[in-house]
Amino acid sequence: MTTDRPYDIVLFGATGFTGALTAEYLAAHADPGTRWALAGRNQAKLAAVRDRAAAIDPACADLPLLHADTSDPSSVEEMARSAKVVITTVGPYVQYGEPLVAACARAGTDYVDLTGEPTFVDRMYLKYHDEAVRSGARIIHACGFDSIPHDLGAYFTVKQLPEGVPLHVEGFLRVHGDASGGTIASAVGIFADMTGMMRAERERRRAEGRPEGRKVRISRRPAPKARVGGGWTLPLPTIDPQIVTRSAAALDRYGPDFSYGHYLAVKRLPTAAGMAVGSGALLALAQLPPTRSLLLRLRAPGEGPSAERRARNWFSVKFVGEGGGKRVVTEVAGGDPGYGETAKMLAQSALCLVHDDLPKTSGQVTTAAAMGDALIARLTAAGITFRVLT
Repeated sequence: MTTDRPYDIVLFGATGFTGALTAEYLAAHADPGTRWALAGRNQAKLAAVRDRAAAIDPACADLPLLHADTSDPSSVEEMARSAKVVITTVGPYVQYGEPLVAACARAGTDYVDLTGEPTFVDRMYLKYHDEAVRSGARIIHACGFDSIPHDLGAYFTVKQLPEGVPLHVEGFLRVHGDASGGTIASAVGIFADMTGMMRAERERRRAEGRPEGRKVRISRRPAPKARVGGGWTLPLPTIDPQIVTRSAAALDRYGPDFSYGHYLAVKRLPTAAGMAVGSGALLALAQLPPTRSLLLRLRAPGEGPSAERRARNWFSVKFVGEGGGKRVVTEVAGGDPGYGETAKMLAQSALCLVHDDLPKTSGQVTTAAAMGDALIARLTAAGITFRVLT
């Protein structure tokens, strides 16, 4: 359906902080011959992003600029029909994301975003998964720091373990990074609607069911089974375990009984205690409109850390996998998690969908199920490390 479309990739939200970084990454690293365009509401701001891209690759001076606005469904439909893949950085997704998911599902257009919002992901599954299966669209959420290092890292770890046996994997995140205005807005939105998040999760579980003849679950242990170095660990209640276990449900390679635990690792007890208290305070403040508004003013949408700050940021996720009498420790690591590496992961996901020979999938799918080995190869070549430690 998409072979005769004018663009391989359209980047929607190119004028935002992460969107502009993604445009710069595509200008520098897109596969030769990739036909891509920028889309958004403000043509003058889009032209400024195009100028930044042209400073990297002069050929980008001719990048098409498309008008698309989530408040104008016809413009979003037209954008979806013009592309093989649409990348969107327009969030918070629970507020602005649905029109594009709907348009891509109808048009058979592949879709990638960087959301970490569980409510949005579950609602989009309930409303558009079946239509995307019929049209052949691949709807792939969480193609940034949420949740590629965790999803592909668990997949990479499982491939080092025996087949056909129960497997248990634990992920341990260490990170140094900053939050943009968009990230803060998304986090506040998640905390403000915990009831809605749990309701959407329950409805999805009922609709999706369980993999036939297999068990897949998130480990709820407050402390991990494994130990990786010194320091302290905290359960990490992000979207990542949900994405990992959905990959496990989709792929038999994860074995007949798979469980995954997800933790934040810190070196010092005061840091761990401060994070626990801070998370509780954020949850409480997000419940009330006045304090929620104060949180949203910490950093405006479109703002983010400087290039100098981003250059000092890094992440590492170590995985301990056990099964069939074997134990393996792996690591996924890279630079600035929220912006530099997220732009890289988002762009490479779209390029992978356009150019690589991939398993046949459709509907709402995960990065591991849809792109697996091909995306690991791309990200490794792009400087993100996947390695076996022991």
